[in-house]
Amino acid sequence: MKQIMIQLVTAFIGSLGFGLLFGLRTRHLLWAALGGMIAWGIYLWVYARIPELFLANLCASIFAVTYAELMAHLRKCPATLFVVTGVVPMVPGSSLYYAMDCAVNGDLEGAAIYGHKTLAVALAIAAGISFVTVCRELRARRG
Repeated sequence: MKQIMIQLVTAFIGSLGFGLLFGLRTRHLLWAALGGMIAWGIYLWVYARIPELFLANLCASIFAVTYAELMAHLRKCPATLFVVTGVVPMVPGSSLYYAMDCAVNGDLEGAAIYGHKTLAVALAIAAGISFVTVCRELRARRG
């Protein structure tokens, strides 16, 4: 439980940091960081039940984009502000680093393993964003 709390706090701080880095207004900053923290919590929850990297990141990404759309509507600002900070905790930085490290050092098997993980997470994030965007567009066209 302690490790989960540490991960949630660091997801919040990481999202907050990216919000600050990109000049997010103070009135949106905490809400954006909260979205990143909850998205990471959903990732942890799904991965604990079904240890599938793609599925856990897909669910977290779908939440992050849905949350971003909701917050954009409530706070009268672009959803992109909340999407970017919401998916930051899921960005596969370490697996990309290890894939490149293995590739540079000639460990092609390790590069393939880490590259596959990186690609799975990146595709899951993109698929989650696409899914919510398409659903929103279809709903807007209906009514």
